[in-house]
Order: sequence, then C-alpha cells, then structure tokens
Amino acid sequence: MQVTTIGHAGLMVQAGGKTIVCDPWFEPAFFASWFVFPRNDQLPDELMAAITNPDYLYISHLHGDHLDAKFLGNRMNKNVSILLPDYPSQELEGELRKLGFANFIRTTNAQPLSLGELQVVIHVETSITDGPGGDSAIVISDSTGRVVNQNDCRTHDVAALAAHGPVDVHYLQFSGAIWYPMVYEIPEAEMRQLVSAKVESQFARSFKYVESLNAQVVAPSAGPPCFLDDDLFAFNVISGDELSIFPDQSEFLRRLSQMNLGRGVMNIPGTVVTIQNGSVTVTQPCGDSELNAIFANKSAYLQQYKADWAERIAHEKTTWGVPGVDVLQTLKLWWEPLMSMAPTLCSLVGANCLIRSGANEILIDFAAHQVRAHANEPYGFRFEIPSEILESVISVRAVDWSNSLFLSCRFKAWREGEFNEYLYNFFKSLNPDRMSRTESEARGKVVKQEDSDEIELGGYTMERYCPHRKADLSIFGECNGKVLTCTLHGWKFDLETGKCLTADDKALRVRRSNN
Repeated sequence: MQVTTIGHAGLMVQAGGKTIVCDPWFEPAFFASWFVFPRNDQLPDELMAAITNPDYLYISHLHGDHLDAKFLGNRMNKNVSILLPDYPSQELEGELRKLGFANFIRTTNAQPLSLGELQVVIHVETSITDGPGGDSAIVISDSTGRVVNQNDCRTHDVAALAAHGPVDVHYLQFSGAIWYPMVYEIPEAEMRQLVSAKVESQFARSFKYVESLNAQVVAPSAGPPCFLDDDLFAFNVISGDELSIFPDQSEFLRRLSQMNLGRGVMNIPGTVVTIQNGSVTVTQPCGDSELNAIFANKSAYLQQYKADWAERIAHEKTTWGVPGVDVLQTLKLWWEPLMSMAPTLCSLVGANCLIRSGANEILIDFAAHQVRAHANEPYGFRFEIPSEILESVISVRAVDWSNSLFLSCRFKAWREGEFNEYLYNFFKSLNPDRMSRTESEARGKVVKQEDSDEIELGGYTMERYCPHRKADLSIFGECNGKVLTCTLHGWKFDLETGKCLTADDKALRVRRSNN
C-alpha cells in the first residue's frame, strides 16, 4: 500500500491494485481566505494525472476545503466511482451530480465494503454540529496494511475505528478549523487566553485519538490552512505568538515526540508513505534542507506564496457582491418560514441576533420568528458582515453559512454571554430539509435522556457520555481538580455542581464517588 499526500486532507491511496483519491483540494476556499499549506499548486504533472484519474473518489463532507467544486468540476475524470458516506441526507450526492459525476457506490456506516483486493469502511458523524450534511472518516485496508484517514472528523466512537485491526498509518487533524475566537470583539488579553485554550484543546483531542488508535505512524493532516490575503495574513502562526488557532505540522510533531506517543511523519504535499507487511517507509518530495526551510523560514515561504497568488485574490474580490439585492426582504421571506418550523431551536437560541452589513441593520427575533429592521431592540449576538459577502451568500441561498461565510473569517462577531450552539445550528440549516432535522435534534436535547451507564473519573462518578455530543468520557474525559474537560470539543464542567462552564444550556450528571 502506498499513500501520497496531495495537500491538507487530500490523499491518494494506491492499494490492492486500485487508487482512491480522498478530498482533493487545490482552489482557494471560503472567499479566497483559505489556501493549502504547504502549497500544492506546483505538484508534478505525472502526479496530477494520477490524482485526476483514480478508480475511486472519496469526499468526506461538504466543506469547501474537502469538496473543491471548481477542481472537481474542471479537472476530475467524471467516470470515477464515488464512495458515498452513509449520510441521512442526499446533499453530498446532489452536489457531486451537479458537477457531472454519475457513478456512486453507497456505503453503509461502519460496515466493510470489498473492492476486489481492497477493503474500505466509512464511519459517519451526523450531528448538526458537524454540519447537517455530516462528516466522515475512512479506513482503507489491503493485504499489506491499513490506513485510517480521519481527516477532520471528530469521531465520538474511537473504538469503532480501531475495531478493524491494527493501524499502520493514522492521518488526523490537529490544528484549527473554525473562526473562533479570532473574529470576536474581545480584549487582547482575553483573546490570548481563549486562543491558548483553543489550541491546547485541539492538541488534547488529537492526542486522545492518537493514543486510542495506537498506529505505527501518525501523520498530521487536514490543516492548517494558510491565509494569503493582507486582511487575514495575521492568522498564520509564524513566531508562535500570533492570536491564531492554526499551529502547523512542526508543532504537532514536537509535541508528539515530547509525549512519547509514537512515530510522527512530517506530512506535506508529495510525501509518500509505503506500507509493506508491517514496515512503514517515508519518502519526501524534497531534501531535508528544503523541507525544514518551509517551517524554519515560514515567513519568507508565505510571502512568496502570497505574491504568487496576489493577482488571483484581487480578481476574486471583484466577483463578490450582487448590487441591488434587497437584503432585508430576501432574508425575511427566506428565514421566517424556517423559524416557524423550528420553535424549539428558536427558544434555545434565547436572544435576538443583529446582522450589520453596509447600510443594513437587521434583527433576527427568534422568539417572535421575525426578521425585521433593527429599531434599537436589545440583542445577545451580533455579526458584522461586509455587504459584498452577505449579498453573495444570500443571492445563492447558501444553506450552510458556516461553510459559505463564517469559515472565511471575513466578518466580526460579538456575543453577550456564552457560546450558543443553537444559533450556529440555525445558520447551518437554511432550507426546510435541514431545518427539520435541526429542530428534531433540538427537541431530543430538551428531553434529558437518563443514562444508567456511569464511569468513575478523578474521584467522581458521572454519566459516561458527554451531554454536549455524547463523547465517551472514559476516553475523552480529563479531570483537573474540580473541573472536567471533554477533550473531543474542549467543553468544561464543574464537577461539584455539574454546571457546564462552556455554555449555559448543558449539565453533567455527576457526584462524588463513595470511597
């Protein structure tokens, strides 16, 4: 088995006489904000020919750094067979059909599928928090070895991934993939604390996965992106002192070594990992000095990358905006029916949300299920969005604003209280099908499901599964004094009261153990 990294979460796996290409991303994503790091726009023609003509194509989920619509539409051979994750909706298939693909193999969640000498298993996550379209990881095996490509899927059941047998190489996310906290209006000292906490949470989660799968080799993957626009360039982590949640591969490998968690491999576009009966060898696309320079001289590397793409970014900006769009009326007609079909979700948001964009000040009144001009009413959440970006998003009726807008980091945000996942779930569910599923999930969370399965941790007896996303706390739970951290998403709980310290709508069932 041979695995070639093609950038970010992109892999080309050659095994059992077949080739599977996973998540090929080449075009800038999210309003030309995210770029592949290190760059993959200079791969050899021979490699690109193999990437665009595989036997199978696997797209893990709908986000633009995994489903690169422009690349897939313009470059990928449309005769390829698509390995479809077992999602509850058909959105992924629909998007791929729009791009010209017609051959689909529908997999069953967590069930092996034989493709000749090759076996694949796709595990899906379907919570709205992962995006209503879902997220997934793939396990690929042949007679010579086994690879787990977890990309950025936050698998809650690690045992299910490990159940297929010993893992030779584990590809997983370790860096940031969200806009928080950088876009929020927060004093610098507090921002620095939040960034540090977020980075530590990301690493803690990834190392829990590393420990659980215990692969022979670990390859940092699915990030970080880099930012080449002047407006966002400060989000690149170069010195390590930046207010950014995007540390790179070198920091992951340093920590992996420090923790003695196994063998890590520097993973960049063109890195080839060969697995042969328990032996794993790594071939890099360049010499050691050139490889090290990417990270040791990262500022110069990014400046050159930025210069090479400056003209393209400037052109992209000229395409944004749809002058003449009645933003208020469009949102009113679009969103009010959606709010009416999601009363539980709206009640759980619990406060008004203000959108400022150009001359528009639009209030989303979740309690009244109304969208109207702001008339100085109080609000608990605020987004300030450039008018050309808001116009672009609403003109195409983008159904998932986390993908189409928020991941661009081209906005500012403010909130009065703690994080509220239901607000963001609303913005991820902007069509009737998505909103129906989101409302159903919200209703299910309102009814507290008593779970008799308990564990003991740090001198406390608690419910085994985190009330946020049902992560197994026997794996992801860490006690520090009187605080429990679920490292899957970094949520914290007061062990004396069960109160959630991350959001105000969750509680952990917990008590002191009887010793």
